[in-house]
Amino acid sequence: MTSPTPPEEPTYADRTFRSPAGLAGGALLLLLVCLIGADAIARGSGRTPWMALAGMLFAVPLIVAFTVRPVVAANDLRIRIRNPFRTITLPWSDVADVRARYSSELFTHDGKKFQLWSVPVSLRQRKKAARRQHRRAMDDPYSRTSTSADVRDTEARTAVADQAVADLRELSERAGDTAVAEAPKASVRWAYEVIAPAVVGLVLLVVLGAIG
Repeated sequence: MTSPTPPEEPTYADRTFRSPAGLAGGALLLLLVCLIGADAIARGSGRTPWMALAGMLFAVPLIVAFTVRPVVAANDLRIRIRNPFRTITLPWSDVADVRARYSSELFTHDGKKFQLWSVPVSLRQRKKAARRQHRRAMDDPYSRTSTSADVRDTEARTAVADQAVADLRELSERAGDTAVAEAPKASVRWAYEVIAPAVVGLVLLVVLGAIG
């Protein structure tokens, strides 16, 4: 007699929000630092290779932290904010609001504020989106085409940060303020894998500079 198959646990797919410009800039900076550091290590003399190695150990983790590492991952249960030096996990029941003014920020019910590093606000992009919306309103002042408008066209006339915040708000409103048993507990974890090598590199730079 075969035992009954246990029911599958529900899965909640994450929606991720990153900065393409940050990823591209970080990749270029990493390539530049590695090329310069490798050249100094290979061709330098005296303390130069050691200074280059310490400089790379200090710079590379910081570049990764501020460009490649930041991401916001959200699903129907929780939001996970991976910032340069911390990872914050919150159930939606703890989230009071998500806003994008001069920066993208999340507020909890107990008054805490967390910045969303992976959703940078571009005032220039926001102004361009406002001009597109104004031109659209002038071309169709009575909104005659609103019932057949393409949703993708509406999103194209919204700044990326504002659209990301609107999507996060939609997830938050859908989840509501009621705590769910499957949702993880609120937690904050420091990124020691980034902090430790950067501190070691900084200490080495100070020591090498002092004995030179």
